Amino acid sequence: MAHSTDQRKQNVTISLDRKTIQKAKIVAARRATSISGLLARQIEILVGEEDAYESAKHQAMALLDRGFPLDSRIKIRRDELHER
Repeated sequence: MAHSTDQRKQNVTISLDRKTIQKAKIVAARRATSISGLLARQIEILVGEEDAYESAKHQAMALLDRGFPLDSRIKIRRDELHER
């Protein structure tokens, strides 16, 4: 995953109910991290997925803008297509 050149961290405050916090502590302990570490990793994944989606969307739109040739012919023989 690509990181920006500015690696300074900033704190974020969230509010969760006590039951969720207790369960999150257990999950974090099983993964040898903290709740903060869990949240940071999940947000990094989410942001990375969003970046990948936007990149794929731009590539698809560029393909659509170029268009596809409608007069192309299939270059495989029927018997090759149905070989088993």
